[in-house]
Amino acid sequence: MSRRTVAAPAAVRARLRTAFGSRLRTGVRWKISAAIALVGALVAIALSLVVHNAARVSMLDNARDVQDERILYAQRIYETSGRTSQFGMKIDDPTMPKELLTKVLAGRRATYVEDHEGGVPDIWAAVPLSDGHILSLHTRFTDRSTTVMRDLDQALVIGSISVVFGGCALGVLIGGQLSRRLRKAATAAQEVARGQTDVSVRDAIGGVVRDETDDLARSVDAMADALKQRLEAERRVTADIAHELRTPVTGLLTAAELLPPGRPTELVRDRAQAMRTLVEDVLEVARLDSAAERAELQDLMLGEFVTRRVAVLNSEVSVTVVHESEVTTDPRRLERILGNLLANAAKHGKPPVEVSVEGRVVRVRDHGPGFPAGLLAEGPSRFRTGSTDRAGVGHGLGLTIAAGQARVLGARLTFRNVAPAGAGPDDPAEGAVAVLWLPEHAPTNTGSYPMLQLPDKYK
Repeated sequence: MSRRTVAAPAAVRARLRTAFGSRLRTGVRWKISAAIALVGALVAIALSLVVHNAARVSMLDNARDVQDERILYAQRIYETSGRTSQFGMKIDDPTMPKELLTKVLAGRRATYVEDHEGGVPDIWAAVPLSDGHILSLHTRFTDRSTTVMRDLDQALVIGSISVVFGGCALGVLIGGQLSRRLRKAATAAQEVARGQTDVSVRDAIGGVVRDETDDLARSVDAMADALKQRLEAERRVTADIAHELRTPVTGLLTAAELLPPGRPTELVRDRAQAMRTLVEDVLEVARLDSAAERAELQDLMLGEFVTRRVAVLNSEVSVTVVHESEVTTDPRRLERILGNLLANAAKHGKPPVEVSVEGRVVRVRDHGPGFPAGLLAEGPSRFRTGSTDRAGVGHGLGLTIAAGQARVLGARLTFRNVAPAGAGPDDPAEGAVAVLWLPEHAPTNTGSYPMLQLPDKYK
């Protein structure tokens, strides 16, 4: 057997899991409903079988008692008058079941139920006579009893179906309540993950009844509080270290200015300046992480502003204004975002670098190898410069600061790669694009967002 033949079933199973994995996924509501319906169906079937068998046994016992009374009466008639014309009496009937014949030959009066394929049994009764013969009689199970059993079975089927549908409805109600609570908890947890520190999962799910969902919510809140305290402690430590480094780095830079001219002096000055830039960037990241930054808003024409600032930051970058728009934003922070995006494109990409403005959207594109997969999946991270195919220079805070400043502006900063036409998922990109989406309603100076004033007809 070839290796390809052996690997084929595994590949088929993987494709099936990929194709049907998401389709077979169901919510808690339907799982609980299905479980209750299944249990209800099993209980209903079990009870139906028990009731059916108990009712049949009871009716057969009553029929055998009636047949036993008939055989006694028939015996008295035969022994007094010799007649066999009543109740279908027979003497030494050859069709008598062997089990009944065995009991009668033992000298006992007996009854017997003989089942048939049609489902309606015969009720036999026999008694030994004093002259050595056997008197027997048999009748079919009464039509009335058969009708009663048929009606009983119909009622049991209807009752079982009602139990199943009732269980489904009950499962939908119970599962729906649990599902809603879990969805509220998941939504609140996502808000906490996005940095909403004032969100409580326990308060979000609400409700009077306490269950395991509340335990989960309290655990998530406790974990979020612990993470918040740890991140806050790390932020303070980072800010304190950077603040303490500012003074000696400034002194080092000042001392480097006093060194005599020469190549060693230039190297010292360059490294001292790089260290000072790093310290300032770390302090800026710490301020952005503290969520204490507020935008100082001004009205400006976005296309004109971007054209002027890009010309100052990098004169080799071309700017295209597709559609001009007036925005309310913080020009200093917007310039900081543009500067970091252009610096990132210059360090890690390849020329030409192009900037386009379309309404409230600003795009910065280079023609390098593209952003690394980790940045596209998780966003920018401090002190991560990307993969080696993007040169790996710098300290990795530029895009982190740009994303933080965008949050202060209420904007959204996204990253994507430009793939060549007809390229596959594993083919290299032919450029990276950072897109800044400025909001239609900018945040106020206090960090809040203005309320939309609706016309009277919508109030």
